[in-house]
Amino acid sequence: MSLHPQPSTPVPPQTRQVAQAAFPRGNRYLQLRDTLGTLYDDALFADLFPQRGQAAQAPWQLYSSRV
Repeated sequence: MSLHPQPSTPVPPQTRQVAQAAFPRGNRYLQLRDTLGTLYDDALFADLFPQRGQAAQAPWQLYSSRV
């Protein structure tokens, strides 16, 4: 599987609204993301994947899908 790095995108407005509704008094992890932004992007992981082969899911997307 090969990883084709893509730029990180901002948090969608609807996701932000849901998070704010779920945590009306705030949340430490939401504040961390708002303060620091993206910590890891695809380019940091690209060397861990072969150059050829079927496209792989980005590591951050795998983690997100489990939450």
